[in-house]
Amino acid sequence: MRKPAIIAPSLLSANFVRLEEDIRMLERGKADWLHLDVMDGHFVPNITIGPPVISAIRAVTKLTLDCHLMITDPDRYIEDFAKAGADIITVHVEACTHLHRTVQRIKSFGKKAGVSLNPATPLSFIKEILPDADLILLMSVNPGFGGQQFIPSLFRRASTLRQWIDTQNLNCTIEVDGGVKLDNISEVYNAGVDAIVSGSGIFASTDPVQMIASMKEACAGGLSVFV
Repeated sequence: MRKPAIIAPSLLSANFVRLEEDIRMLERGKADWLHLDVMDGHFVPNITIGPPVISAIRAVTKLTLDCHLMITDPDRYIEDFAKAGADIITVHVEACTHLHRTVQRIKSFGKKAGVSLNPATPLSFIKEILPDADLILLMSVNPGFGGQQFIPSLFRRASTLRQWIDTQNLNCTIEVDGGVKLDNISEVYNAGVDAIVSGSGIFASTDPVQMIASMKEACAGGLSVFV
């Protein structure tokens, strides 16, 4: 029996003028994680938040902080994000010269270690790190901006990764980020995904609290009722 889908709203789509208010709304909606996109303007063509903002978020919520580092040379900053209060720290395989060392460094701070792949990066690039990773984040858009179109090759990649993890009996979460909305979330979940990031799919709805409930219902096999 599969566990229920983990819904991780991306705060990239939140209103940063009223960020705490939006976080409280997500708590009311029973969001499971908060997904925090960290971009440096170098690895990806955008600049977002850093450890001070994550520290401020940590001070106002007990939700799991799922910190996605879309940055060059993440090893330099892992300790900063760990101290800021991230629970999960995910790095990109494309940004890490010594991925195993990076994963072990994340774990040395008592944090869960995630590894992310861009849509065009072969799954084989993470085969050797699977036994050490707590989470694999498959990008279903090219990283850098919110609100992009979902890339359907994700379904094949997620299904293959699910087989690898199950065959080895590994305790590794599959997460997907990019273009997931109510109309495709059940397909994403049924491809073997455990945790689903959604930004505009939640925040652009008329009722984000109800949207989270509808997404969970869709993954559980309920009717997809659009909000």
